Amino acid sequence: MTRRPLRPLARILRAREEGGDPELIEAENIRLRHEEMRDKARLRAEGRLLMLGVLFFSAVLVIGGRMAVIAATEVEAPRAAMISDPIIGHRAEIVDRNGRVLAMNIDTHAVYAQPPQMIDPARAARELARIFPELSEERLLRDFTGERRFVWVRRQVSPEQLQAVHDIGDPGLLFGPREMRLYPNGALAAHILGGASYGREGVNSAEVIGVAGVERFFEDTLRDPDRTAPLVLSLDTTVQAAMEEVLQGGMSLMNAKGASAIIMDVHTGEILAMASLPDFDPNNRPRVPTTGDQADSPLFNRALQGVYELGSVFKIFPVAQALELGLVDPYTQIDTRGPMTWGRFRIRDFRNYGPSLSVEDVFIRSSNIGTARIALQIGIPRQRAFLESLGFLEPTSIEMIEAPTGAPLLPRNWSELSLLTISYGHGLSSSPLHLAEGYAAMANGGTRVTATLLRQDQPQRGERIISEAVSRRINQMMRDVVTRGTASLGEVRGYEVGGKTGTADKPRAAGGGYYRDKVIATFAGVFPASDPQYVFVVTLDEPVETSGTEPRRTAGWTAVPVAAEMVRRTAPLLGLRPQVEVARLDGVTLSGN
Repeated sequence: MTRRPLRPLARILRAREEGGDPELIEAENIRLRHEEMRDKARLRAEGRLLMLGVLFFSAVLVIGGRMAVIAATEVEAPRAAMISDPIIGHRAEIVDRNGRVLAMNIDTHAVYAQPPQMIDPARAARELARIFPELSEERLLRDFTGERRFVWVRRQVSPEQLQAVHDIGDPGLLFGPREMRLYPNGALAAHILGGASYGREGVNSAEVIGVAGVERFFEDTLRDPDRTAPLVLSLDTTVQAAMEEVLQGGMSLMNAKGASAIIMDVHTGEILAMASLPDFDPNNRPRVPTTGDQADSPLFNRALQGVYELGSVFKIFPVAQALELGLVDPYTQIDTRGPMTWGRFRIRDFRNYGPSLSVEDVFIRSSNIGTARIALQIGIPRQRAFLESLGFLEPTSIEMIEAPTGAPLLPRNWSELSLLTISYGHGLSSSPLHLAEGYAAMANGGTRVTATLLRQDQPQRGERIISEAVSRRINQMMRDVVTRGTASLGEVRGYEVGGKTGTADKPRAAGGGYYRDKVIATFAGVFPASDPQYVFVVTLDEPVETSGTEPRRTAGWTAVPVAAEMVRRTAPLLGLRPQVEVARLDGVTLSGN
């Protein structure tokens, strides 16, 4: 492009020579230069406007497209980006089968101190010790006046305690928000729930973690941030409360050192109630003892972790197996002459039953000799296989973190002597929960049932153990134990209770052998016996009934009446209507007008 000169000298000189006016030429040149500058400025402005228009139109397209994408996507909860793992305080509720709350989270606060900011450490220590009596004033003062810059005072406080600390007015006492686990029913179902504590802690948050029971077993489920629904257990709070009250009274009345009880649905395996005494309050869970016998701790779950030789309640299994195998029928006569000698060992009955008893009377009258002779016909391989099919050779699969610790104690060498003693409940130790599962299989028509703490909507379809015909016969035998056998105190009017008693001598902790005056008394059974819906197990540790002239320790005098009262109290809560006996009309004459 040719630039126009500021002054056209050539034209000016030519105009002077020709006598023209040079100023006109210069004025015209200026005008042309201005026109060129104006045209350039206009073109530049038009280009800028065009560029701005393109940019604005592009921005409108981008924003519109982004809005369309956002409108078409699903809404997601906003998540705060953090460099490290966040402390998750959320924990789902636990409720019973009817929606009653068993465990929940509530908002609370922690109290901590920053000693460099404190005005009067001595007064603060004195007032805190008054508000929290378990704290030491001397220890607090030492922490506040030492080199520490941060001191936890209390991990959680009540609203009243929070206000009292606030009223101290020291700027070095601060509060941090957090959640705490609350068990509104106190000690109810304590061993099942287990309890919770704090894991990782920060000033403004703390993670709540399970330490035992279902709280620990379902840790990941309960802490899932996306979970909004509560964990629904199979427990019925009203049944649990009634059972614990009866068990506590029975334990005291029978002078027992411990007790346990279970009520389970024979078809679904649901645990409606399970208790172990002594118990504890999970809101203030005690520490695990470091000395003494762990089985004496209130944290010990006798229903699940306690493995005992349970005595004659085991006689149901060899009798059922022999009937199933066709080795005997209910009326087959069994030699009961005693004592029965096996090597240097002698097997005796509680009393002399004569030379023989029928199979059903062996069961009803609880003959050790008769049961041992039935076991001889079964043999070791079949006995072991039968008990294995019922789950007696491994821990239960119930949803509690303590389940593996309740593994049965089996004989090192399953000899013929073991065959005999196991048949009447000695030589193999198992938990009351194992026994409940075994009795459920005997009573529900003959299929295997595994215990569960989760609510179920339909019956289990387990392996068939015995036929329905044998199951019906076993139920009738259990009913006969109550009506004319060793459990006569177990009769509950309106509810057909059937079961089997068991009294087993406790083994000595050291030196071998058994105590003469310490027993485990058990009553296991079903109700109603004509159509079993529920199985129960009641076990008392070292009971002594002292109402008579002689102390009585057998299950018929100790565990049976406790179980009867338990059925009487819980059966209506389970929705079972009492069976009313229809009066006979023999000899009544109807007359008309």
